[in-house]
Amino acid sequence: MRLLHTSDWHLGRSFHREGLLDAQRAFLDHLVKTVRTERVDAVLVAGDVYDRALPSLEAVALFDDVLHRLADLGVPAVFISGNHDSARRLGVAAGLIRRAGIHLHTDPAGCAEPVLLEDGHGPVAVYGLPYLEPALVREELGVARGGHAAVLGAAMDRVRADLAARPAGTRSVVLAHAFVTGGEPSDSERDITVGGVASVPASVFDGVDYAALGHLHGCQTLTERLRYSGSPLAYSFSEARQRKSVWLVDLGADGAVDARRVDCPVPRPLACLRGRLEDLLADPDLTEHQDSWVQVTLTDPGRPADPMERLRQRFPHTLQLLFEPDGPAGDGLPSYAARTRGRSDLEVAEGFVRHVRPGTEVDAAETGWLREAFEAVRQDADRREEAAR
Repeated sequence: MRLLHTSDWHLGRSFHREGLLDAQRAFLDHLVKTVRTERVDAVLVAGDVYDRALPSLEAVALFDDVLHRLADLGVPAVFISGNHDSARRLGVAAGLIRRAGIHLHTDPAGCAEPVLLEDGHGPVAVYGLPYLEPALVREELGVARGGHAAVLGAAMDRVRADLAARPAGTRSVVLAHAFVTGGEPSDSERDITVGGVASVPASVFDGVDYAALGHLHGCQTLTERLRYSGSPLAYSFSEARQRKSVWLVDLGADGAVDARRVDCPVPRPLACLRGRLEDLLADPDLTEHQDSWVQVTLTDPGRPADPMERLRQRFPHTLQLLFEPDGPAGDGLPSYAARTRGRSDLEVAEGFVRHVRPGTEVDAAETGWLREAFEAVRQDADRREEAAR
């Protein structure tokens, strides 16, 4: 059985205020073409269909159009909601849409109810696990306490129990939206981590033939059976070196996985340039980036006059300008953004405590209080967002 694994479309998102609807439409055209030319048997979309809980009308129209086109091809598609989606809105009319072969899995209560597909080698059970916010799903999944690992583990226990009751030889696929330990994040994913508790071990997915993951925007292979497709477009300059693609996964008669990447269309390349303004404006080796979306980090000891205007004369699509001065006019320290990049909220808070209380380390009790505070704020925000949905 041939599966197309994709995720993190983020329909409606912009890139530093540059609209991406045309680029997203081009990707969906490419997706439908790939399904047709590669004779795909099923499409798997592992969450974050939309960029926000209340998507724009244009984003909804894109989604509606691709659903009709997939249904016209007669190719089943399985979607799960991600942390950016409103599960309730994405799941509207799911029962009716299922008749067209489009399966929207947005309710945690249905995590052990697979979509059953069939090929010449027998059945394939496809389980869709929507994004599981611990504070909102613990009761449904029977988890008294714990974070993402606990609730996702409980959901996978239900999946394994259902699979064990099915005929011998039934192959299995799981869609999940989570941060799995060993994955490499980008700057454009919404943080779902409070002190590291959002990270789940790869062993959570033991017992299934293939896990189609979403959330991280870089295409990654954690194991042969555990992969992120990544986002089809770059949504931050941290993704400048990422090759955007989807996975074509051939699931053999014995559950063996053979996967290959199919590249996605690139609306405009990204470039991250660093140096002094006059050098960047004069360097002939940078000519290739004149049509790219550009991030520039200036290292001039003092701020030059009108840097953005001058940069855009050579690089018209300069979108982000950063300053990290070197030399005697600088203080020798990296910017605050550079110092906190890649650090969790808890790590930033601990760093602040050390800064205002020099010579005293943050102890375990204080770390626990900070973690509890972040978790309380997060749960309150989730309740507010859920009520707004």
